[in-house]
Amino acid sequence: MARLFGTDGVRGVANQELTPDLAFQLGFAAAHVLAEDKPLKKTVLVGRDTRISGEMLESALVAGLCSAGADAIVAGVVSTPGVAWLTRSLGCDAGAVISASHNPFEYNGIKFFSREGYKCPDDVEDEIEASIRNFKNEAPRPVGKGIGRRSERHELAWSYAQNLLEHFGLDLTGMKIGLDCANGAAFENAPRIFRELGAELLLTGVEPDGLNINRGVGSTHIEHLAELVRKNQLDLGLAFDGDADRLIAVDDKGEVVDGDVMMAVLALDMKKHGELHDNALVVTVMSNLAVDIFAEKNGIKLLKTKVGDRYVLEEMLKYDYSLGGEQSGHMIFLQDATTGDGLLSALKLLRSIKRSNEKLSELRKVIQILPQVLINAKVPDEKKSSCMQDPDVLAASQRIRDKLGDRGRLLLRPSGTEPYVRVMLEGEDHEEIQDLAEGLANLINSKFAS
Repeated sequence: MARLFGTDGVRGVANQELTPDLAFQLGFAAAHVLAEDKPLKKTVLVGRDTRISGEMLESALVAGLCSAGADAIVAGVVSTPGVAWLTRSLGCDAGAVISASHNPFEYNGIKFFSREGYKCPDDVEDEIEASIRNFKNEAPRPVGKGIGRRSERHELAWSYAQNLLEHFGLDLTGMKIGLDCANGAAFENAPRIFRELGAELLLTGVEPDGLNINRGVGSTHIEHLAELVRKNQLDLGLAFDGDADRLIAVDDKGEVVDGDVMMAVLALDMKKHGELHDNALVVTVMSNLAVDIFAEKNGIKLLKTKVGDRYVLEEMLKYDYSLGGEQSGHMIFLQDATTGDGLLSALKLLRSIKRSNEKLSELRKVIQILPQVLINAKVPDEKKSSCMQDPDVLAASQRIRDKLGDRGRLLLRPSGTEPYVRVMLEGEDHEEIQDLAEGLANLINSKFAS
């Protein structure tokens, strides 16, 4: 049995790889592992995004939790950071999110949070997997009053949003904002939050039908929002992904502002106002080389981790750093939240804009992003290890690194959630790195795609 958990929970095509049977077993195992130190009845909060498979997997997961004797609080459609906050604020023993984030609608996923609202570390996920492998031999299930109860609490999604509003006294009156909710978990809360702050909104991605989450909209299809901003002369655009833990922005000129640029803007603003602990910023190895140049120029200590917001968080927790994140738009504000939060990130960015009294198109000039190319080479999960050790792939990679020298870099890494090996190149000449990336991706595809 291959490892179930990737870099962000258990993912797969719903009803094929991520089946109701597996969801039941995950619920049963998680109820034991995540609150094994609690002798009395456990409580687990469950939320999901808008995918057609969400209710099916929710029912199975909750059945597993209740079969293990845990009570399940079902919050319905709510963002991933919303589940993390609610788990902690309600005093639950664990939280569970049913979502595949930015992936197409046919995929889904399940990830768990501790009672403190943090994503589970690898060793806890390993315990859950071990329990699933031993599923048939588990201790007898409770009966009678020992069986868990399911309670529907769909109003909780707004209580999370109210918490954000209470912590930000922003006045957005007069601001024209484009909002793209990816037909996902933020489709109700996000418009309501920004309207309550006084913004004038132009909305897209707010009509989920179970099949259209992330389809042509959201943070992974930012060109749609960019056109909306340009056409309507908006002040900026904000785009979330399916579970609303990411944010990608568009400035007033319709240019995309990714996580690297936003973190540069936010880091300088937080440093100016004494909010950037130890003047440190935590990013991953996927961040653009421009971040290194920016940090050195502005007296900011830069720390890098492997890809995954959980690893960024681990580094931040070691030293209580204030700000960290990924180029993809996952950003963590440790003094405010335990995980990446697209809505919180949007409010922080808007606060920086208001405090500076400048347009985002001006603020973004603090960092000059180098050309970057990212190509996904198709590699089945069972072949990823072989691909990363293949002599031809290693030799071709070294030739690219030798050619670029200190003018650029190559990063080759297997995706933790999809059947791809990602080929990322940066350099001064976009055409050159595009050709080099395509050549390496074609080599990988020819050897491992089937």
